[in-house]
Amino acid sequence: MGAYIVEIIIAVLAFAGTMGGAIISNRSTRKIMEYRIKELEKKVDKHNQLIERVAILEGKVNALEGKK
Repeated sequence: MGAYIVEIIIAVLAFAGTMGGAIISNRSTRKIMEYRIKELEKKVDKHNQLIERVAILEGKVNALEGKK
């Protein structure tokens, strides 16, 4: 009976180690993903601003061409 208790304790410790490693890994992965998403949002904002400026310029060019 004593051997079973030792095996159970070893199994519980192994499980705790596995869960601890998974939690730590998940946290670090989440932080990296959050950082990458923020950087991507910055790039998308820059792109959207450029598109808006191009649309305004196209409108001005069309207005100037219409006055000729």
